[in-house]
Amino acid sequence: MADEKRFIKTHSQGFWSRTMEIWVDKKTGVNYLVTNAGYAGGMTVLVDAQGKPIITPIREYDE
Repeated sequence: MADEKRFIKTHSQGFWSRTMEIWVDKKTGVNYLVTNAGYAGGMTVLVDAQGKPIITPIREYDE
């Protein structure tokens, strides 16, 4: 369905124009870190100590 959201925000912290958020891909469970500072920003896969992507078990999310 086109209206279905693929990503869900699971954590957010920051102040003023600087934020860090963790987003989870609901289809794969892969966690991403998204940062914003003013007009700049970035996104990267979160990894564990061995360098493997952090994956949240896939489940139905209530929205």
